[in-house]
Amino acid sequence: MRLSLSVPFLTLFLLTACNPAVDSSAAKSDPYDATKMDLKPKPATVSSERHSGAFASGSALSLTAELKPLDPEPVKTIQLDTTHRVIEIAPGVKFSAWTFGGQVPGPTVRARVGDKIRFSMTNRSDETVSGVQLLAAPMMHSMDFHAAMVSPQDKYRSIAPGQTISFEFTLNYPGVFMYHCGTPMILEHIASGMYGAVVVEPKGGYPTKVDREYVIIQSEFYAKLDPEKRKVDGVPLYVLDGDRLKAAQPTHTVFNGVHNGMVTHPLPAKPGERVRLYVLNVGPSRTSSFHVVGTIFDRVWIDGNPDNQFRGMQTVLLGSSNSAIVEFMIPEEGSYIMVDHHFANASQGAIGLISTEPKADTKDLEHHNMPATTTPTDPAAIAGKQDFESKCFACHSIGQGKKLGPDLAGVTKRRSAEWLTAWLRSPEKMLANDPVAQGLLKEHNNLPMPNQNLSDAEIRQYIEYFRWIDARPAGSVTAVATH
Repeated sequence: MRLSLSVPFLTLFLLTACNPAVDSSAAKSDPYDATKMDLKPKPATVSSERHSGAFASGSALSLTAELKPLDPEPVKTIQLDTTHRVIEIAPGVKFSAWTFGGQVPGPTVRARVGDKIRFSMTNRSDETVSGVQLLAAPMMHSMDFHAAMVSPQDKYRSIAPGQTISFEFTLNYPGVFMYHCGTPMILEHIASGMYGAVVVEPKGGYPTKVDREYVIIQSEFYAKLDPEKRKVDGVPLYVLDGDRLKAAQPTHTVFNGVHNGMVTHPLPAKPGERVRLYVLNVGPSRTSSFHVVGTIFDRVWIDGNPDNQFRGMQTVLLGSSNSAIVEFMIPEEGSYIMVDHHFANASQGAIGLISTEPKADTKDLEHHNMPATTTPTDPAAIAGKQDFESKCFACHSIGQGKKLGPDLAGVTKRRSAEWLTAWLRSPEKMLANDPVAQGLLKEHNNLPMPNQNLSDAEIRQYIEYFRWIDARPAGSVTAVATH
């Protein structure tokens, strides 16, 4: 007798025969079974009753890189209010930011699958903070949780200054999720500081045990000197540079909101300990290639979900709003460098340390990143500084001695503006004809400086920056972080 089987039936039969795990019980045990998820939360409410006092509250919130233990309560009540305030993103760079919970990044929320998040937010962008006058106009804001499965039109609506929105949702998937303001223009709201992370553990916990847990959030800043020349505490104010933002040309790329913040204040660990990092790249526009020098990622869970596992990885590639949990062992005493292996990003501040020493030795960091110098106030000198620190620190120092090229402290006292202009415009022509340039080449092991193809405006900016350096007291401008 001939047996006739349809193609779909035959395919299912073969798959089941080859893979015993594919059976009728698999669907019943699926942790992502949508029929068992809470997909109909209560509607959001908006009122004119506003919060006062702290801008963030809730036992499920962590305010620093160190992640607090999981609160066992199944309902997590959190408050994250929006406010405008000034933050320091690099030494001397006071930036007019928009925030959740009064900080950048916003506090990290920690919960587990099945927990309910009971959230409220007052738009407090009309309030002064710490006695500083309002530097950005009050405006509409909203909250978008990537960890939620809800109607955006209901839960993520924008609210006016003085209004409070409240809603709740159940966490259905494990992972490391971004939250951010979703009010147009979203690009500007994220670039101004309105983002944070939600860490959602699997219902049964993670399959491994660790000794340390830290949250690393990478983000970009697009800063320019305030056109209105306002100051904060006597220091020039920086504001969002809309042109650089649209061109995806950040001035700073950082971990946890501060240029080199975890270099000057390393994350502690001990030899033999297992470390888990919850890494989130919020962008808004750059990709991160996250790497830790001196160890290998034993486990990598893409987007923070243990079902998405890789073993033995050197780097993790994260697009904007992508995340990963990475775990590794600290093999011996030392400082382990966290870095974006897109080194253009690292040169702008995307670097940090996990160290067995409270005060880490940073002398070996220069092949990954050089800390920012203090900041001038003249716009041309500022532009020169930013360009110099993104292109030149690999070969030149300021007040730290010779590297591949000469130390540039005092360069405007040794060379005329005309000589520097000719050198920056065409170093190959100078090396062919100028005795001073030829002497420098011989002094530095015959390694010629490449032509950077600088415009006349960029050359003037470099020289203004060098003049600013040389007008400071000797030794006051170095490549040592002052934050």
